[in-house]
Amino acid sequence: MQGPLALESFAIIGEELAIRWKDGIETYIRLEELRRHCPCAVCAGEKDLLGHQYGGSPKLSPNSFVLKSCAPVGGYALQPVWADGHSSGIYSYEYLRSWDSGAEE
Repeated sequence: MQGPLALESFAIIGEELAIRWKDGIETYIRLEELRRHCPCAVCAGEKDLLGHQYGGSPKLSPNSFVLKSCAPVGGYALQPVWADGHSSGIYSYEYLRSWDSGAEE
């Protein structure tokens, strides 16, 4: 991969987020996996200066996996809005592209 990642387009197709990058690669991520790996502090948790973990245990419902909309943030990320109202997760292009290499567990 040369230079910064650039998004060409994205769409919600069934139960997946489909992303087409300007270099021609396409990434498909199941919505449930996308939500379960939300990088925000509420979902992923965060540590204080002493290393104590806070957050990271969101209460999920069936609406947690329904994507209402998704919008670009600058030229570096996507921000989904889920049917349960959650919208604080900002997924960098690098993070989304990493799903192609099996990082989704």
